[in-house]
Amino acid sequence: MTDATTKYWNRAQRYLVNGQKTAARFALESLLQRNPAHVPSMLALHAIALEDGRVQAATSLALTAANHLSDDPELIVDVVDALLQVGETVAARDLLDHAVLARVSDAAMLARLAKLRRILGDHEGSLALLNRADAAGMDSAEFRFDRAHALIFNGHLQEGEAELEASLRLRPLDGMTTLSLSRVRKQTAERNHLDRLKHQLQQVAPGTDDQAILQFALYKELEDLGRYEEAWNALESANAAMYARQNHDPDYAWRRFNGLIERCTPEFLQPADVVHEGAQPIFIIGMPRSGTTLMERVISNHSQVTSAGELYDFGMQLRWAADNQSILDECVVERLPGLDYAELGRRYLRRTQWRAQGAPFFVDKMPRNWMVAGIIHRALPQARILNMVRDPMDVCFSNFRTWVMGESFPWNYELQALAAHYLQYRRVLAHWHVVMPGVIHDVSYSELVRDPEAATRKALAFCGLDWEPGCVDITSNKAVVATLSAAQVREPIHQRFFQEWRHYEQQLSPLCQAITQGLMET
Repeated sequence: MTDATTKYWNRAQRYLVNGQKTAARFALESLLQRNPAHVPSMLALHAIALEDGRVQAATSLALTAANHLSDDPELIVDVVDALLQVGETVAARDLLDHAVLARVSDAAMLARLAKLRRILGDHEGSLALLNRADAAGMDSAEFRFDRAHALIFNGHLQEGEAELEASLRLRPLDGMTTLSLSRVRKQTAERNHLDRLKHQLQQVAPGTDDQAILQFALYKELEDLGRYEEAWNALESANAAMYARQNHDPDYAWRRFNGLIERCTPEFLQPADVVHEGAQPIFIIGMPRSGTTLMERVISNHSQVTSAGELYDFGMQLRWAADNQSILDECVVERLPGLDYAELGRRYLRRTQWRAQGAPFFVDKMPRNWMVAGIIHRALPQARILNMVRDPMDVCFSNFRTWVMGESFPWNYELQALAAHYLQYRRVLAHWHVVMPGVIHDVSYSELVRDPEAATRKALAFCGLDWEPGCVDITSNKAVVATLSAAQVREPIHQRFFQEWRHYEQQLSPLCQAITQGLMET
């Protein structure tokens, strides 16, 4: 770096350390005026822009940085990370194929590259890099945990379980590793982790996330053994501890969805006058734990369909279009009238075409896209949308008993909040059906598992696809599964998950009453 570049860079770093974000921004911009190819300054400004909610500026900075790279693998990886933060998957993927990165042999760098591949949904490539890092001597609890999940996602369940055990030996009180071990298979009287779990709970610091997550693991194992009263006590404690950590306002959620419904009239949702070329998406939406992964496995068994997994792309491009930090808050709802929906659709497709792998259709299975289904239709009129419908108590209990991503689902940990979220989902879906008749096809989870062929025929016909008998044989689908259902959906379609909440009918009566009353009022 030149003396001037060094001066401004050091000044910007001091400002950032002291929390003087505006001053840091001015110093970095001054640096770039003198040295327009200084990538670290672009990345620092990118981070500031994202923090400020200026998504379009952050995106521009990340893309510009990608065009001014040297052969420094650390810097290339930093730019890839920045690109992924703003949903620029194509540019990120291109950089990950950089010749310099192909020659990387450092174990820590290989592990970092694996994480970036995983974010892109390339779980096979991620596992290959993790295997190289393993061979290069990488050995930490975090690394073993990441490699375990890569193995599980790719269908290597026993190897994944062994790797989780290796991770736990290095970090014996880790909640997430323990929970993963409890979930990887059904526990039996002869083979379980109850003694270890009880010891962990005695040793773990009280009031920590690890303590709460260990309680989720304890619940899972006790339920597998049919010890339902003990299981409920563990589950109740786990959820109470998690909910106490959340900053959740159900009233805000109602205001947001009410504003969305008010804005999204039939006239407003008229599709953009555009025909998008190339592979088209089939969106699978619904409540978490409603059978979206099962539906994905069935549909992607079709010869014309590829599974792309749970994609953040539409939400990322909606965030870009609204130039807003959040995907769907009150600010985005207010800005909806001013968005260019044709461009939104084009941006989404440009960043997802590669996922189709040459097939005419690809599945985008992001359950919470139910919130923006109307916006999807306006931006992508050729897209098909399948909504998974599961019994309210079955789907709500499945959420309540499943630790999912900490703060990402704050409503998940308290029965009244969970009921409110379910009712919000029902109200929004009912609205979509009224203002966009025939645009969304409801798939009954019950019918899908009891009569797979009938449910699949209807879904395929809605998507404009011919019936193929092999669709319902999900054991033949060797695609990666990177969800909580990674182990379950590798089994044949079954009916085991009906009415499991009945084991806790008395304890769940407040949930049942809240849902029943809410449905009667709608």
